[in-house]
Amino acid sequence: MSKPYLMFSIIAASIAQAFAMTPVAFAQNTDNSLAEVVVTGSRIDKVNSTKASGFIDTPLLETPLSVTVFTQAQMQDLLIRQTSDAMKFDASVNDAYNAVGYAEQFSIRGFALDNSSSYRKDGFAVPGDASIPLENKERIEVLKGIAGFQAGFATPGGILNYVTKRPTSTVMRSVTLEASERGTLYGAADLGGMSDDKRFGYRINASGERLRSYIKGANGERQFVSAAFDWHLSSQALLQMDLDYQHKSQLTAPGFQLSNGIELPRGIQADMMLNDQPWARPVDTRNSNIGLRFEYQFNTDWQASIAANKHEFKRDDYTAFPYGCSSANLYPGYCANGDYDVYDYQSVNEAKSQLGTQALINGKFLTGALKHTFAAGLSHSERRDYFGDYVYAWAGVSNLYHPAVVVPEPGNKTGDILLRRTDKEWSAFMQDIISINDSLKLHVGLRHLNIQRTQLVNIGTDIPDLVNRGYERNYLLPSLALVNKLGDNWSTYGAYSEGLEHGGLAPIHTTNENQFIDPAKSKQVEFGVKADLQKDLSISAAVFRIRKPLEYTQTNSDASTTYVSNGEAIHTGLEFSAQGKLNQDFRIGASMTAIDTKQKNTGDLTLDGKHVTNVPSTKSTLWLDYTVQQVKGLGLSAVWQHSGSKAFSPDNSVTVPAYHVLNFGARYATQMAGSAVTLRVHVDNALNKFYWRDVTQSLGGYLFPGAPRTYKVSAQFDF
Repeated sequence: MSKPYLMFSIIAASIAQAFAMTPVAFAQNTDNSLAEVVVTGSRIDKVNSTKASGFIDTPLLETPLSVTVFTQAQMQDLLIRQTSDAMKFDASVNDAYNAVGYAEQFSIRGFALDNSSSYRKDGFAVPGDASIPLENKERIEVLKGIAGFQAGFATPGGILNYVTKRPTSTVMRSVTLEASERGTLYGAADLGGMSDDKRFGYRINASGERLRSYIKGANGERQFVSAAFDWHLSSQALLQMDLDYQHKSQLTAPGFQLSNGIELPRGIQADMMLNDQPWARPVDTRNSNIGLRFEYQFNTDWQASIAANKHEFKRDDYTAFPYGCSSANLYPGYCANGDYDVYDYQSVNEAKSQLGTQALINGKFLTGALKHTFAAGLSHSERRDYFGDYVYAWAGVSNLYHPAVVVPEPGNKTGDILLRRTDKEWSAFMQDIISINDSLKLHVGLRHLNIQRTQLVNIGTDIPDLVNRGYERNYLLPSLALVNKLGDNWSTYGAYSEGLEHGGLAPIHTTNENQFIDPAKSKQVEFGVKADLQKDLSISAAVFRIRKPLEYTQTNSDASTTYVSNGEAIHTGLEFSAQGKLNQDFRIGASMTAIDTKQKNTGDLTLDGKHVTNVPSTKSTLWLDYTVQQVKGLGLSAVWQHSGSKAFSPDNSVTVPAYHVLNFGARYATQMAGSAVTLRVHVDNALNKFYWRDVTQSLGGYLFPGAPRTYKVSAQFDF
């Protein structure tokens, strides 16, 4: 039996068992269970602790780094259905080649995340090559800054960690229905509960979606199903399992290039589709996870755990790709009259398999007057990438203002699928939080990392000639921080850390195309302050500086280009955030970032001193939610988002203007037929503002407009 069908069978049996338990559970909880469901689903929107700073659960107030957490309740209230929706509320995060219908990709603190290492599920790396489903996620954690000690390989801006939902202590039955955009329809179910003896718990999530994007023609579909189980084997032993499967198929929407290679394209509408050839096919992805975790509590001070996660990813990637103007020998860029070349891009049967394991022990002990909270462990991961020689062939010419010009179907086929890349990573790590006194804590972390990479690169022309460009390296990644708690509600910290990232992949048309360059080390210094102004209102501020080797495409003397690591990228910034309740009726979420991103020491006057592309110098988001006491159950919300101007070209000769976006929302909670019902309506980009949200240099440089005015309506039923 294939994995998807086996997974569906297990989950179907679990759902049947869940409903079989329902009468007994409801008989035990009666009216109280409904009230608890309402509270859990809509109002618990603050997380007090996290393991984001390492492997020890630490109060957010005492965590020596910047962390943003999006809870399940916030995701429901803000109608967050994909990660892109959430990242709009963190000013330190930007889109980074985030094309509609493709993988969601981001940057943090100005550094683009690595699809192979910067996206995490319960701490384990998962490929970011497809949208990560949120239906079975309890929260999203945005760890900002170098995460080398916590994660090993990761880009210096930070990581996104998705925390899986666990079984609920009481019966939960929740269904959400939603309509949005040009006819997108969405439905999801969330079921949870425990057996009568409280030893076995379950959590089932399932969803289906008909995708009708705001971009005309970028249509598709998505299906998702997951299950999580907890077995309390004894009072000391807990076994957990989770599994999920997602299928998504959607025609992707490419971005725009510069007109005549020098100026922003004019007359553009946000809903224009450039991938609308009759032979264009959707990008089809299938991905699954299986996670296992065993925890054992030796005593009140010491516990151990063993965990593993297996991720499988498959993709058929197709695009009628708009790139360049052959009549003017312009690459990249569009002709002055709007003509652009259309390429047939195909990469079929791509597959990625990633297995991660970790053994961890943590506890507390004393050395004289010093209190230690300690963790140590071993981890291993292995990733295998399978793909063939892709097709990237000229097919014809279309026009920006008449994109329906038909180009004949080329009829190309991709090459044989081979194991092209293998990464094996071994780590030993330790973390010690030393309480020097009641207010002062020293955080010490160290990871030893061994990486073995095998990479087969085709250096042939007419005849494939595969050679191994792999390597083996060892690294030490330290982390050091000092936290000073100024009373019960305030803390300050200073931190130093080092990180490590895989070298970038050389893009199309470079002399080292499709080859990775060497890994790069980065360094960060950060100082911050955090405060709980009142029980449900927290603020934080941080200043940071990150230095890392700069990677870019260099033009050679013979006009060819090579992807190189040369010089430095230095990002210096200030972050501020506030979240919680101002009073009984007002909730607030604020995020502001000011950042200076400079390229230095390249020896190229067109780059030195220039700003890094696609990173605004200032960005802010303000979210307000007001509970209307005069109308029971009614709540109103407003969101203001601002982004400063961003450089598009590496020499900063082309920039895109700043923008402001306003969103409005309302919710109404009531009772229908004995069930709690929450109705929500949102209007995003209410003033229908045109703006460039993403101006990446990836794949030759593309510009993506933000979504126009979009309506969303949803109904959540808690039974």
